[in-house]
Amino acid sequence: MDGVGHGVDRAELAAYLSTELDVEVTDTEVLSDKLNLIVAISTPDDERAYVLHRPNGLRKTDPFNDLEQEYRVLQRLQDAAIPTQTPVLFREDDSIVGDAFVVTTHLDGEPIPLGTDLPERFRDPGARSRVARLLTDTLADINTLDVEPFEGVCERKPPLEQVVRAADRLDAATDVTGRDLPTLRSVGDWLRENPPSEPVTALVHGDYRPGNVLFAGTEDPQLAGGLDWETATLGDPRTDLGYLLLRWRDDGDPTPSLDALEGSYSRDAMRGLEAVNGSGLCPFSAKPGGPDRRELVARWEERTGIPFEHERFFLAHAAFGLATVWEDLYRHRLDASGESGKGAWTEYVARLGASIVDGEFDP
Repeated sequence: MDGVGHGVDRAELAAYLSTELDVEVTDTEVLSDKLNLIVAISTPDDERAYVLHRPNGLRKTDPFNDLEQEYRVLQRLQDAAIPTQTPVLFREDDSIVGDAFVVTTHLDGEPIPLGTDLPERFRDPGARSRVARLLTDTLADINTLDVEPFEGVCERKPPLEQVVRAADRLDAATDVTGRDLPTLRSVGDWLRENPPSEPVTALVHGDYRPGNVLFAGTEDPQLAGGLDWETATLGDPRTDLGYLLLRWRDDGDPTPSLDALEGSYSRDAMRGLEAVNGSGLCPFSAKPGGPDRRELVARWEERTGIPFEHERFFLAHAAFGLATVWEDLYRHRLDASGESGKGAWTEYVARLGASIVDGEFDP
């Protein structure tokens, strides 16, 4: 019998799910096998009725929640007005797919991966404006939920603690990659010296970006749901907003020189960086209809009632955290294959972080 990711027996999995979900499972299909093994589960009435998530190696490191925590977060979100998957099954042992796993309902929609445009049907000013509003409003809704249901489920991580933990993760990664990364470390040092004096506490998604949101609709964009709650914490909601704003492109944004990276990375890796350096991590945001960062901030502030103070800190915080994650990905891919272009992205985002710290990148 064919396997589903790392030798999982499809027939055994289908039989188990049919019993547990009380529905006939007709097929299973691997959608992704990166941070998580993600498997679509078909029934007679729906080609993708459910989705199975099983963590892979990197998922079991800081800053990710374990699978049971993510399942419990999803359970609590069912009572909130936040569109997301419905959790239907958590299995703790490894006898079925080699590790614990979660099954949720499937959401129809398309994410907007890093560096890509909107789906073709949404490439007009009105649709771009609506996508921006939906992203901002949903983030504000997450950040204004009552935190009490998430106490004891989500760890508390104030911004400075996140910086310290990210720096520890960076140390562990560079012990393997052998890289100094002085620009990135200087950003981390600046963050340690300039934390906000009065952090706010709210539910924080931790990885809120267009690639973790599904959009549906045939003419007007509709937000089908937010995905990937494995980094949800009780922290400062301005870290979420800074993370989204880092991806937004405004007129006059700096374009860090890539000359120092030439020759160190593959031509494919450099082509990707060159495209992003010219149009931003979220290129549709700079096209007609896309609001600028200040408009997003004003909308988020109005809906949350939280002033977005310490802007440079929270944008630099986003750059430092993202670059650290990418260096860890670089480490893991080197371990797996002996090569990776992800290291170029670490250095690029470190340069973005430095431009924020130096005041070249205007929040």
